[in-house]
Amino acid sequence: MKRLYFGTDGVRGRFGDAVMNPDFVRRLANAAGRHMAAKLGAGAKRALIGRDTRASGPALESAVAEGLAAAGWDVGLLGVVPTPAVSLAVRELGAHLGVVITASHNPADDNGVKFFAANGFKLPDAEEAAIEALLDLAGAAGARGAIAAVGEGKARYVAAALRLLPAGALRGWKIVLDTANGATCETTPEVLSALGAELELIGNAPDGRNINAGVGSEHPGPLAARVLASAARLGLAHDGDGDRVVFCDETGSPLDGDEVLTFLALGMLRRGELPGGTLVVTVQSNLGVDAALAAQGGRVVRTNVGDRYVSEALQREGAALGGESSGHFIFPLVSPAGDGLLAALAVLRVMLDTGKPLSELRRGLRKFPQATRNLKLAAKPPLESLPGVQGLLRDAEAALGCVGRVMIRYSGTEPKIRILVEAQTEAAVAEWMQRCEAALRAELQVV
Repeated sequence: MKRLYFGTDGVRGRFGDAVMNPDFVRRLANAAGRHMAAKLGAGAKRALIGRDTRASGPALESAVAEGLAAAGWDVGLLGVVPTPAVSLAVRELGAHLGVVITASHNPADDNGVKFFAANGFKLPDAEEAAIEALLDLAGAAGARGAIAAVGEGKARYVAAALRLLPAGALRGWKIVLDTANGATCETTPEVLSALGAELELIGNAPDGRNINAGVGSEHPGPLAARVLASAARLGLAHDGDGDRVVFCDETGSPLDGDEVLTFLALGMLRRGELPGGTLVVTVQSNLGVDAALAAQGGRVVRTNVGDRYVSEALQREGAALGGESSGHFIFPLVSPAGDGLLAALAVLRVMLDTGKPLSELRRGLRKFPQATRNLKLAAKPPLESLPGVQGLLRDAEAALGCVGRVMIRYSGTEPKIRILVEAQTEAAVAEWMQRCEAALRAELQVV
């Protein structure tokens, strides 16, 4: 369903632009409040709002709260908390709507708004389209809701995480932790320290302007260097809102999400904890994941890119694990939200149970040769309107068949087009990547 403002993960933009400003965000929240209230019917409505550490967060928090209160909602302010903490608080505190103000891994000048339903899942495309349809329609005046701080969201999230590993399980473990100067600066260190880990911290001094600035999941270099220098067992790096995590093994080598998903899924399969033997990934994941699961009697289900689509497929399939190669991991039997801390604890559990380091666990995935490239664009016309690109995709499908693929898609959150090529040989990957880039430059305005 076509949406004008919502992308793959809420509404995002540079703070102060035509969309990501207090006035528009107030209208967006009010439209969301009116739409969800109409679905819920009579009775009190309660929403919870969390945010990351961006300087623009408080202004947008106030705008969201005002918009919802004007639509008759009572609003609780959770303050700075990770995105999965909002999902948890909505479920445990009986709220009807959750809102997170964040632009995730984007730079500090960006911000965004994403919504969670009462069950803790992100709103589906149809709901977001319905909210957009109400943006320019005035609502009937009614009783105004109250706005108040709620102090228990962070504590509930920490307490829930601490139940996932035995007390003292990480005693004697040295872990390097990069919290991206973001929303996990307090929660993840508190949990890992309480479990006994000795932590070396990176990106743990947020000032409103330094979120994701050379640190965090998009910049694993400092993490890898510190792991080597300190002889740590592993390193963890969150993104700005804490729904992702990237790992670094004891040799200083970063893992990608496909490697982590593979050894997590194979472990769950062996323990009988993977219903239907099903792992859910996106079209971005390496074809080697499918081969590794199939060899052990499992299966892979693929979705469009976006953790929301992974979550929806997990519900349909009744599956217990899904994620993205970018570092989103979802364990729906524990939490419906992507959760970097939950994923870290799951990986640590495998390491504890097997006694194996990450450098050995990652060998469960034998990757097909793959390459990705992003091109920045001045505009994003429909791909189906580009005959050269469509011809290239048909040629690739005919040539590569089931032993490779070419995928071209627009970013849902940035002015970029993303290319992915997989094939049986590095030479074939290089050839098709060159052909893709040439076709795109011929028909698009690359900047």
